[in-house]
Amino acid sequence: MTDADAPHTPVAKTHAEANRQRKDIVLGEASDEARLVRFVVGPDGTVVPDVARKLPGRGMWVAADREAISAAAKKGLFSRSAKTKLTAPADLADQVERLLARRVLDGLGLARRGGTIISGFEKVSSALASGQTAWLIEASDGAADGRRKILTAVHKAPNSPKICGMFTSDELGLALGGENVIHTALLAGRGTDRWTLDVERLSGFRPLLPLSWSASWREEA
Repeated sequence: MTDADAPHTPVAKTHAEANRQRKDIVLGEASDEARLVRFVVGPDGTVVPDVARKLPGRGMWVAADREAISAAAKKGLFSRSAKTKLTAPADLADQVERLLARRVLDGLGLARRGGTIISGFEKVSSALASGQTAWLIEASDGAADGRRKILTAVHKAPNSPKICGMFTSDELGLALGGENVIHTALLAGRGTDRWTLDVERLSGFRPLLPLSWSASWREEA
């Protein structure tokens, strides 16, 4: 194969090309698309969240944050951006949270099918010790004693993972096809970066670590 025959991969020339920028209609300035939520106008003139960025129509972008989306809805900023009267549901931020949560859980299901998810205390502890864990995913309603033990394994790990405690054991079980899922490790691999961005967007609507967990555990994590 000659150089002319080789597939060409465009090289991003600027930061903006490497990280697509969109105008946040609340701030009125450009932000990284990965940190925003896209909205479109439905057939009935209602503002519709498009967390996957796939729905047709002109997009309107707002920071992935409950307060920002609520402000956009209350202040008529969607109508201003679209230059027409739109209806922004009062529960728009709640809709976004539900859609993002489903997207994050579906991402775990994809990771399971791809072989990059490990569940169970012993298996997760081994994964932590290997340094391959990108995320430790702890059930929000798991026993405090188990969390303390797994945190010890995190502190001993050669590469400390990020920690997510956004979901109950039932939610994790449904996503991963198991029962009583408490400790889960997401291994570094294909798709992990995208999943991380979705979790970060969701953290604008619910805490990454539950407020019900002890303050000392949250600080150590």
